[in-house]
Amino acid sequence: MAVQTRILLSSPPSEKTIKELISVLTDLYLQNRTKISRAVYLSLFVALIGRIYHAISEQKAASVQQAALHRQPGTTSAGGEAKTRERVEINREFFKNLLRLLKIVIPGWKSKELRLLISHTLFLVVRTLISLYVAELDGKLVSSLVRGKGKDFFKGIVWWMVVAVPATFTNAMLSYHQCKLALQYRSRLTSYLHTRYLHHMTFYSLLALDDRIKNADQLIAVDVSRFSNSLAELYSNLAKPILDMTIYNYSLSRSVGGEGLFIMSLLVQVSANVMRALTPPFGKYVAEEARLEGEFRFQHSRLIENSEEIALYHGHETEKDTLDKGYFTLIKHVNRILRRRLYHGVMEDFVIKYFWGALGLMLCSVPVFFKIPGQTLRGMGDRTESFVTNRRMLLSSSDAFGRVMFSYKEITELAGYTSRVSALISVMDSIQAGHFEKSLISPAPNTDTDKETKASAVAAPTVLNGRGEIVESHEIEFIEVPIVSPNGDVLVEKLNFSVKPGKHLLIVGPNGCGKSSLFRILGGLWPVYGGTVRKPPFGDIFYIPQRPYLSRGTLRQQIIYPDGIREMRDKKVGDEDLLRILSTVDIEGIVDRPHGWDAEEEWRDVLSGGLQQRVAMARLFYHRPKYAILDECTSSVTLEIEKAMYEQAKELGITLMTVSHRRSLWRYHDDILQFDGQGNYIFTKLDAEKRLQLEDEKEELELQLRAVPELEGRLQELTT
Repeated sequence: MAVQTRILLSSPPSEKTIKELISVLTDLYLQNRTKISRAVYLSLFVALIGRIYHAISEQKAASVQQAALHRQPGTTSAGGEAKTRERVEINREFFKNLLRLLKIVIPGWKSKELRLLISHTLFLVVRTLISLYVAELDGKLVSSLVRGKGKDFFKGIVWWMVVAVPATFTNAMLSYHQCKLALQYRSRLTSYLHTRYLHHMTFYSLLALDDRIKNADQLIAVDVSRFSNSLAELYSNLAKPILDMTIYNYSLSRSVGGEGLFIMSLLVQVSANVMRALTPPFGKYVAEEARLEGEFRFQHSRLIENSEEIALYHGHETEKDTLDKGYFTLIKHVNRILRRRLYHGVMEDFVIKYFWGALGLMLCSVPVFFKIPGQTLRGMGDRTESFVTNRRMLLSSSDAFGRVMFSYKEITELAGYTSRVSALISVMDSIQAGHFEKSLISPAPNTDTDKETKASAVAAPTVLNGRGEIVESHEIEFIEVPIVSPNGDVLVEKLNFSVKPGKHLLIVGPNGCGKSSLFRILGGLWPVYGGTVRKPPFGDIFYIPQRPYLSRGTLRQQIIYPDGIREMRDKKVGDEDLLRILSTVDIEGIVDRPHGWDAEEEWRDVLSGGLQQRVAMARLFYHRPKYAILDECTSSVTLEIEKAMYEQAKELGITLMTVSHRRSLWRYHDDILQFDGQGNYIFTKLDAEKRLQLEDEKEELELQLRAVPELEGRLQELTT
């Protein structure tokens, strides 16, 4: 008992000493409160600057190394290996790509987009100020209720309804500005991409000469829209919360003291860092989902495009398996994202709604239990008003911080769209600079006797990295030009031939020997990998394929394509002139339909193959170029129409380069370029009469040779 008594007697002095120590420390803190606050804020600012500098330094080396890849012209072989996909992250590369796209969607200080952005920002500020006033008004209303002052309460209700008018208008304007910004962003970016995509055959090179971008239509039509919407939403969802946090936290620091706000902010920051570390890479998931959506859509497009061939092969079951595989791969990835969102959502809701909510209640109670310098609370009404106002501002600030945290997920999704759209622009820049990346699948020879093919296969990557010279001239001439397909097949090592004005050239050879490749090089679709190509300007060469392209539009536009009505008028050409051209190819009757020249149809379905080829020749006679490349363009017309076409072309002074195996066309040409399909060729004068005699003699000998086995069999029967 004596010992217990001593302990009990000694306790009060100890508690008193602790209270005195706390009191001394409190007084010391209050005396130096301003200096301590400034030191803490300065330390936080320095730490933030250091963190940003460290993050930039980490990404600098990787960014420089990646940018150096696109400086070298040539075609890079992928070697058949799978390319490593870049991880979509919020890093320096993301901000660099985003800044590049922002310069496109907001082109200048006087642009409409910047004016919308400024107006949107002003409404965001007004909305925050209105919310701050509503928080104070809410506290006064509750205080009036606690004090039992009905007149002040109803006066507050009237002010509440008055404030509702500008508040609702501001909310509507914020929604309008967000939608308008998204539309303007999409219009700017789509216009920019269309200009680049349809510049210097980039759309063709992107499909045929490069493997880096699949489904450019998906990127331009879908991903650009998603990027624009995400960017417009992100500004509203990020700028307003940051503004709210700044204003509300400033007001709270005056009401509850900066110390409590700082401690709560520190705890919130720690928990936010934990959440960020546990957040899955949603940007990567979104980019992968968009890629899988594009592949699934492309599979359906390919099915529609090749429906006739698939139906003839009865390949519907195989195509169904392919479509199902593409769809279930997409669904599997979407389900994976949903599961990750579920786990992340549980963690996010618990931390933001409940943990941070408990911290907020403790912060709002500070003025009730502790004396704040510069603030005096008298009675229950003042305490209630202070608590309600602080709690309203804290809830608004917490909601703003929660939206900032949620916006991290939106930023990662924006990073996915930014990555895909920026990749499209970068690849188009790379292609226009002469750099291609293509998987080389040139087949290697299987026998030792095929040494030339083996050497060509080995030399293909070296040839693809080279570039030849293109010289503008009034004639066409190839000097030591290799004919190489984008797959790496060296079809002809060095091709030499020339076509002078008025000297028509016939080109023959088996499939895959380089005939079409030659025309693609001549038309500027494929690069010149070596040697020298002398050719006239692009406008002096016109190409007509076996299956002509018929655009969407009127009948008149089919004849004058790619010209428009304005260009036709500038050439002083009228509908009567077009009708005379149609009469040359004996199809003037197609004008006799409802609306005549202004009739709009799906012309590739309305016109037969022969009529389409005649329309293509009429298009040639309208443009009257110096050179025309005719690729089996008379295969579906009669010999009489074919004769009229070629004679009319010669009368117009058009020099013809024809690919065809029809004997009837030999008489219209002066020279012949013949490929043998083994990398060899012959370029010489064409004597049509002599060649016809030789062909007749060849066919007669082949017929006699086919009869030799029968004669030998009969002779053996007679001798036995």
